[in-house]
Amino acid sequence: MTNTMAASHAVNRKLTDAIFEANAACKEAVKKFGAEKVTNATIGTVLDDMGKLVVLPTVEKVWREMEMTDFTAYAPISGIYDYSDSIYNLVFGAANCEGFFNSVATAGGTGAIHHAIANYAERGESVLTSDWCWGTYKVICAETGKNLETFKMFNDDLTGFNITAFSDKVEELLQVQKSLLIILNTPAHNPTGYALSDEEWDKVIEIIKTHAAKGKKISLLIDVAYIEFAAEKKVAWSFMNKFGGLPANVLILVAFSMSKSYTLYGQRTGALAAFSTDRDVIKEFEETNKWSCRATWSNINHGAQTLLIKLYKNKKLREDLENDQVKLRDFVKSRAEIFVDEAESCGLKIIPYKGGFFIAVPAENPAEVCKKLHDDLIFAVPLKLGVRVAVCSMPSEKIHGVAEKIKNAIDFLK
Repeated sequence: MTNTMAASHAVNRKLTDAIFEANAACKEAVKKFGAEKVTNATIGTVLDDMGKLVVLPTVEKVWREMEMTDFTAYAPISGIYDYSDSIYNLVFGAANCEGFFNSVATAGGTGAIHHAIANYAERGESVLTSDWCWGTYKVICAETGKNLETFKMFNDDLTGFNITAFSDKVEELLQVQKSLLIILNTPAHNPTGYALSDEEWDKVIEIIKTHAAKGKKISLLIDVAYIEFAAEKKVAWSFMNKFGGLPANVLILVAFSMSKSYTLYGQRTGALAAFSTDRDVIKEFEETNKWSCRATWSNINHGAQTLLIKLYKNKKLREDLENDQVKLRDFVKSRAEIFVDEAESCGLKIIPYKGGFFIAVPAENPAEVCKKLHDDLIFAVPLKLGVRVAVCSMPSEKIHGVAEKIKNAIDFLK
């Protein structure tokens, strides 16, 4: 027997991440065959057509003009006050909802999700999300002593959100739990690019209100990591208007990230924002999550928080930033359109793409499909239900033909 010093709950932990493993295989192929012959559809960052990481010009301009102490000073545990104010204006400012708000700075969107799972789901109980989802949700649940349950996200013909499956799973879990944390990643869902419609949102909220009326506590966490790549800003954020008048036992949480929308992946800065019609719930949110901040990272990147404050306090900078974000969204969209059009032409079934970094292809044997694609030096990410294609990082010229080759791989393996 192998000796171990880890605590019993940590024994035999081994992180396997399909994304990083696929990217590692791609790097090996580049060494062997050369970058020009390899198509890398694994990376969740926006690269230009030369393979260089894209940085928003206004973000870079403000970053380079900041004082050294903007980077070196400690930030308050919950985040800089004006940073929270900026998050409010970004997330809830345009919403026509009466209620109370607060936020805490977190280590990217991942940190926001961590705090939500740590503080709004009972240990030993279940968190609910869709079956197509970011795998790290499950890792965070395991780390914090929770289980991750999923519902079938799409209807049988893959054209829309499966509200029946969602409703049934919520009902099932609330038969045995007094509270439930639900995670919905929308719009620009990772890994499918889907976004809930207004009608789908209305049905989700009605289901939540029905169970809240029975005395159940429900926290709804909306992961908006890719929202700036979904649609025009007012359209993308419009669902926030639906959260007015909710009962006090329904809490709206939002996982905000500066990684994608501000091209600051490595600065690891985000926020967990909260909205409630009950002032006491928000006061509790502030204290509970401040505790968790101190217990994990103590405080968050001062420089990135200061950057966001500068961008949103200056009208001209804010307008320049939003113009940059629109251009970047259109850049990614143009790549996605190539893949979507060619998928339709060759008969490749994909999940309806509405925006974001990724397109998902359903497959019965995703790992084998991805392995077969290696014959064509194409590297994508195998998930449980299909293949994730990162159109955000592929040069436009390399996207041509990828859909057909995925279709051929799927057909070959049938």
